[in-house]
Amino acid sequence: MNNFPWTKTSWRSFPVRQQPVWPDAPLRDETLTSLSQLPPLVFAGESRTLREQLALAAEGKAFVLQCGDCSEEFSRCTGPHIRDLLKVILQMSVVLAYAGEKRVIKIARIAGQYAKPRSSDTEMVNGVELPSYRGDMVNSPEPTAEARNPDPRRMLEGYFRAAATLNLVRAFTWGGYAALDHVQAWHRQSLDLLPASDKYEELARQIRKTISFMTAIGLDTGNPQLRQTTLYTSHEALLLEYEEALCRQDSLTGEWYDCSAHMLWIGERTRQMNSAHLEFIRGVRNPVGVKIGPNHDVDDVKRLVCTLNPANEPGRLTLITRFGAGKIAAALPTLVRELGREGFKIVWICDPMHGNTYQNDYGQKSRNFDDILGEIRDFYGIHRAEGGIAGGVHLELTGENVTECTGGSRQLLDHHLHLNYQSTCDPRLNAEQGVELAFELAGLLHP
Repeated sequence: MNNFPWTKTSWRSFPVRQQPVWPDAPLRDETLTSLSQLPPLVFAGESRTLREQLALAAEGKAFVLQCGDCSEEFSRCTGPHIRDLLKVILQMSVVLAYAGEKRVIKIARIAGQYAKPRSSDTEMVNGVELPSYRGDMVNSPEPTAEARNPDPRRMLEGYFRAAATLNLVRAFTWGGYAALDHVQAWHRQSLDLLPASDKYEELARQIRKTISFMTAIGLDTGNPQLRQTTLYTSHEALLLEYEEALCRQDSLTGEWYDCSAHMLWIGERTRQMNSAHLEFIRGVRNPVGVKIGPNHDVDDVKRLVCTLNPANEPGRLTLITRFGAGKIAAALPTLVRELGREGFKIVWICDPMHGNTYQNDYGQKSRNFDDILGEIRDFYGIHRAEGGIAGGVHLELTGENVTECTGGSRQLLDHHLHLNYQSTCDPRLNAEQGVELAFELAGLLHP
């Protein structure tokens, strides 16, 4: 794969999976031309800064909190939805930063997570075979032939939705919404929803005391460090035509960056050694991630690491393991041990969501809070035992009060999920479950 120079179009010479079949080729080409002429959504310098921060996570000096919607929907590109997601990410990061005493790198699945891989090109709905819903950037979830018809103009719509989202995120994170005194108030509200627990109350009390002390000595009077924060964006680099159109050559370094997001990852279904997705992502200088499932081959993973990070640069490559609570004990130790022997500088992140998905008796996909927490605990325990460094978590969650995952402080059960099940794809933790998980994570960072 490395025997010839990379270009942003070289992926087209490789086998490609999970791409829609656009019925109108001229319209597709016109859309891609328009995308290639639009301004970048993010800047190369921002991605370089993220790469530097991820290098700290590879050394155990920072914690990566990567989270957000399973699949963003155009209809939820609204101020309240974006604000609520940002709010829960900020709450979780404050808990983790205080407990772990290390920097929290906040990376959201936002402003581009509009496409999803599917296990089949078609699905049966009420006895009718329809094209699978592949995310709002491709088609619409309504079960009609017209809605499921792939429309390339949706890529352009996705770009403008992402731009609007980024505009609001930057306004929130730099305009005072992320100030610590606001976070203090959010924690007071959240604690009322969490179960009566000394560890929750004690940690929250310490955070409130610290913030109050800062306020008392005047550190909150316009100090940018206390009123601003940085949130990076990420999504799966699935639609390669869209990603190619957003590639830009950095004027300072001459290197190529995919300016659709600060960080991109490729999934378990598209990471094959001879795949178009691997070929594309190896050439962009963004920090990149790869999802690794339980059926991986260790030697293939080694080759993948060498392909994506030939200079062994810390912060360049993140491996996102997604095994499941019942499989991580068998799958992860050998992988950590073997890659450690090679001296690879990797950021290890646990995705405890995808391997723990099940379908309940009501036909809904769900995940259980205890399984999610159990996989994270095993992830940390295995890394400690094998001499590895657990770098963070990758979660699908929302800032809304949805009922999609069972368990948590409210002890949601399968028959409760119909109350507010909104996801058109995979089940997400709600805001309450996210904050509760952050408190549990705090105990793992300082056991």
